[in-house]
Amino acid sequence: MAEELLGTAELTSKSGPVLPSNAFESAKIVGIYFSMHNCPPCRQFTPVFAELYNELAGDKTLEVVFCSGDKDIETYNEYYGEMPWLALPFKDARMAALAKKYDVRGVPRLVIINKATGEVLEQNGVQKLMMEGPSAIEEYLAKVK
Repeated sequence: MAEELLGTAELTSKSGPVLPSNAFESAKIVGIYFSMHNCPPCRQFTPVFAELYNELAGDKTLEVVFCSGDKDIETYNEYYGEMPWLALPFKDARMAALAKKYDVRGVPRLVIINKATGEVLEQNGVQKLMMEGPSAIEEYLAKVK
């Protein structure tokens, strides 16, 4: 499923490049996070989401991929530096394909996907997580168990 979603090209991780097949090994749900540094709502949501992700990081049932709308590599690197998850490399062509597939028309946008089936569990995870916090992730995980 990870390769259907993201292909076989490497993703960026905090420890270096990683293949999607390895990155999502134990994940049950995948978040595709469309965001950019110069977006105030993105800057508000990212630290909240990062804290939630870090709380869940031990079991690795949730994995996230950042899809950046940043215009230059310096801004991309600075913003990705605030995130604990994976990312598409800067200006990666997969971002446009994912944005089209999930009908992304603005940021921030968090699409939650069942890794096993590719089913979209949530098209608008930003609002749901802001309103419900960790219980939203627990709800998604309950749907895939």
